[in-house]
Amino acid sequence: MTSASLSEPSPAPAPDVVARARAGRRTLALLAFVCVLPVLASYFAYYVWQPEGRANYGELLVPAALPEAVLPGVPGQPDFARKELEGRWTLLFAASGACDRACADALYLMRQSRLAQGEEMERVARLWLLSDAATPAAELLAAHDGLRLARAAPAWLAQLPAAERGRHVYLVDPRGNVMMRFPESAEPRRVIKDLQRLLKYSALGRGQTSRLAARQPETARAEPVDAPRSFSPSIGSGRTGGG
Repeated sequence: MTSASLSEPSPAPAPDVVARARAGRRTLALLAFVCVLPVLASYFAYYVWQPEGRANYGELLVPAALPEAVLPGVPGQPDFARKELEGRWTLLFAASGACDRACADALYLMRQSRLAQGEEMERVARLWLLSDAATPAAELLAAHDGLRLARAAPAWLAQLPAAERGRHVYLVDPRGNVMMRFPESAEPRRVIKDLQRLLKYSALGRGQTSRLAARQPETARAEPVDAPRSFSPSIGSGRTGGG
């Protein structure tokens, strides 16, 4: 073998081989795009696109995943694991266990907003994060059967904009992402409408309620069954039952 033969270039691939390789790459890219497109479209429609006349009352947030840390429970309830958020929309509130009037109003708002969903209410859960060591009054909790309570961790509160004020109710999606914040002293009817719209147009959490009910802690299952017939513009802390 001569030095001349060693320097000879390798023969170029046949044109049809190159064409087939390029076509294969284009096919793979197209398949990947087709697979990802529905996810991108649903994300855009859910979090970004707001058709005229369909604006949300709650403020849409950049979805933020809540941490995996297990939160300490309170007397009468077990610790709260993040997996309890999966499969349901969760109305979340963070405030002192002493619970002032604004806190009582927020708890009432969460309860009534859930009850107003009728047959869909099992797709909605409620969580009160206690931001201090105070223990809520027994008579207050008696009016909110099924409400989950846990001691808040700083990492959880950090994902809730303005949570230190103890005035906002947040909405967590069935994947455990905080995605909406309602105004202070929120109007019940408008919160109910936002929640109805989400339950109607989002398949997230649909069809999982029976499995989740079996997994849910026993102390958190009881729930009033008499959904309210009407709502007052002001939500007072003295209301009990389903109305």
